[in-house]
Amino acid sequence: MEEAKWYVVHTYSGYENKVKSNIERIVENRNMQDKIVEIRLPEEEVTEVKDDKQKTVKRKVFPGYLFIKMVMDSDSWYVVRNTRGVTSFVGPGSKPVPLTDEEIEGLSLETRTVQFDLSIGDTVRICEGPLADFVGEITQINEAEKKFVVVVSMFGRETPVELEYGQAELLD
Repeated sequence: MEEAKWYVVHTYSGYENKVKSNIERIVENRNMQDKIVEIRLPEEEVTEVKDDKQKTVKRKVFPGYLFIKMVMDSDSWYVVRNTRGVTSFVGPGSKPVPLTDEEIEGLSLETRTVQFDLSIGDTVRICEGPLADFVGEITQINEAEKKFVVVVSMFGRETPVELEYGQAELLD
C-alpha cells in the first residue's frame, strides 16, 4: 500500500471547521480511515485586549486552508474535492502536489519523537538556536513539558537556558 502524504486543501474562508468535520464524517461513513488518515487545522492561542480586558482566543494559522494526510487515489481525491466548502487542492492545474519533508517540518505537522536519556549533572552541547555550540550542565528536567535547563557560561556569568528535548547532545 502507498504511504499517506500531506496535501493542502483550499476552502471557503470561515468554513474550515465545517469542512474538516464534513470530511471526517464522510471518512467514518465510508470506512476510508486507511486512505484519509488525518486532517489538521493549525490554530494558535492569541491574547487580545479589547476595552482594557484581556481575552485569549484561538486564531487559525492558515485561514482558508486545511492539511490532509491521505493516500491519493481517485476515491480519496473525489471525497475531498467534492466536499461542500472545498474549492481546490493546492498545486498546479488540477494535480494535487504533496508537501515536501522540509515543508512538513517547517509547519510542524508531524511530531517527531526524541529519545531523551540525559540526567541532571550531565554536560551537553546545545545544537540548535542562537546559543548553538555553547556547552553547559543540566540542572533541571521537566519531563511533562519535554524541556530541561542547562547552565552555560556567558560573559563570565552562569546563565540558565531552557531547551526542548533534542536541542542538545551529550558530551562524553
